[in-house]
Amino acid sequence: MAERSFAKEVRDLELGAGQEFHGEGILAITKALLQSGVGYVGGYQGAPISHLMDVLNDAQDTLGKLGVQFSNSASEAAAAASLAASVMYPIRGAVTFKAPVGVNVASDALANLTSGGVTGGALIIIGEDYGEGSSIMQERSHSFAMKSQMWLLDPRPNLESIVRAVEEGFELSEVSNTPVMLEVRIRACHVHGSFIAKDNKPPPFTLRQALESPKRDTGRIVLPPASYLHEKEKIEQRWPAAVNFIKSRKLNEFFDGDLTDVGIVTQGGMYNGVIRALERLGLADVWGQSRVPIYVMNVTYPVIDDEVADFCASKKAVLIVEEGQPEHIEQAIATILRRRDINTKIYGKGALPMAGEYTADVMLKGVRGFLASAAPDALSDQVRAPNAPNINDDSRVQALASTVPPRPPGFCTGCPERPIFAAMKLVEQETGSHHIASDIGCHLFSCLPPFNLGATTMGYGLGPASAAA
Repeated sequence: MAERSFAKEVRDLELGAGQEFHGEGILAITKALLQSGVGYVGGYQGAPISHLMDVLNDAQDTLGKLGVQFSNSASEAAAAASLAASVMYPIRGAVTFKAPVGVNVASDALANLTSGGVTGGALIIIGEDYGEGSSIMQERSHSFAMKSQMWLLDPRPNLESIVRAVEEGFELSEVSNTPVMLEVRIRACHVHGSFIAKDNKPPPFTLRQALESPKRDTGRIVLPPASYLHEKEKIEQRWPAAVNFIKSRKLNEFFDGDLTDVGIVTQGGMYNGVIRALERLGLADVWGQSRVPIYVMNVTYPVIDDEVADFCASKKAVLIVEEGQPEHIEQAIATILRRRDINTKIYGKGALPMAGEYTADVMLKGVRGFLASAAPDALSDQVRAPNAPNINDDSRVQALASTVPPRPPGFCTGCPERPIFAAMKLVEQETGSHHIASDIGCHLFSCLPPFNLGATTMGYGLGPASAAA
């Protein structure tokens, strides 16, 4: 069942070249898919990317006109497996689901897909559910990208950057014969903005054509000896091709500043938070012009060695803004600088927390601490002072705790799962309490009031299996 109707908004998906598109992040992603000549799309519901599935479902008339096939997949694994259509055929395909749990479920299909490689562009759009508002374990999809050597895009959270990431992501996938993951956080999914649209493109090669002209190449199947060659391909062919494409298309961005002795290296998705912190410190304006040079990694994997070295070589210190753990990017940058004998001091985890969402206040504290150590003269006297007021100490902020009611997650009104758990409570009254193995997703809300059921959860569809012991 759809969370929300986009019947009105999807009309804008048919805007043509030169027209200005206004809307939400997930609508911009859909428009970018259509502008890229995607041949098929699929996915599985899960916040923060659920609304992308709703948009695709409501846009089926537009998809049908272009010859784009849409599938509401039975699971994330089924969605990822559908990308097999791009292994042998030059068809662009995209799937979407929640991360990291969806990536966990899809990991077997993604590992096989990445090993054999793709011919048509394959894009995995993941809604990274991390930090405040998250409903799952706190992990990073970055680790999966590294494990299987899929490229990971993390664009700046504005519509132009997100649209460009979708379009360039397909090309990157085709140039390097590698699936590409595109990571968007909850705020990026729902950010509003505008961009100049292009004409939608029907897919140049369709699934029907693939069915009529089947191909088979055992060299793309993950079996020895082909699987040994796949690993060599990744390192000797696909990786260099990806690096060259990323550098030539300037997918990562450099923003100059007059404080040339220091710099900030940030994930693209963290850029707005970095600029906001610098603005609050008096070192950037509302338009994003920063006095501190910034290297924005819109591609967080692979790390581009030459770009990192060029940015850091002339600086005494850099701050690496990398949300979550392990600190994969920081470790990679430290290795690059050490191998090239570049002695730039790295601030990263420590200046910023190892774990947890980088909220506005967390980012402000980290950036201020970095500059206080590496470039104290850049800060105003009030900012340098140890007794600078903390916004959280403001009585008006503290009063919010008693004014704004807590909003714990729960079942939607009318959810068909409610009667099931109500029945279980009735049985519990007759038979007493039992150990109940829960399942992931909305079922987990049964662990909370008013039902208070469920003692463990082991993942997608694994409730019964976990009770087998």
